[in-house]
Amino acid sequence: MVTLLTGKKGSGKTKKLIQLANEAAASSNGNVVVVEKGLKLTYDVTHKARLVDTDQYQVQGYDMLFGFISGICAGNYDVSDILIDGTFKICPEGIDGLEEFVKKVSTLADTAETKITILISAAEEDLPVGINAVCEKV
Repeated sequence: MVTLLTGKKGSGKTKKLIQLANEAAASSNGNVVVVEKGLKLTYDVTHKARLVDTDQYQVQGYDMLFGFISGICAGNYDVSDILIDGTFKICPEGIDGLEEFVKKVSTLADTAETKITILISAAEEDLPVGINAVCEKV
C-alpha cells in the first residue's frame, strides 16, 4: 500500500512523517526504513528505524529512487514500512514523472508486502489525477 503525505512547504508534513515512522517502529514486527536527502531527521526518528541518506548513495531522480527502494525490499524480506521524506529534493523532476513513479511503487509495495509512505511538497490539487487510483492520502 502506498500513502501520500501532501501539502505545501511548511504545512507540517515532515512532523507527520516523523510521527508515522516512530509509530511504525514501535508497533511493527519488521524493519522500518526512512529514506531522506541529508541526515536532518537523525534526532527526531527513533533509533529503532533505519535512516538512509540518498546523498550517500548518489540517488537522484525517480528511476534511481525506485531502484533504491526496490533494493531495500530485495535486500531485506522483513521491511514492513518505508517512508520517503523530501521526494522532490531527491527527484528534481518534480510533478513530471510522479504519477508513473507512484504507480510503480504501488506495484512494488503490493509485491513486497511493504507499506510505503511518500512525502510530496505540493498541494493536492496540483497532483496528477491518476495518482488517486493507486494510493491513499493522509
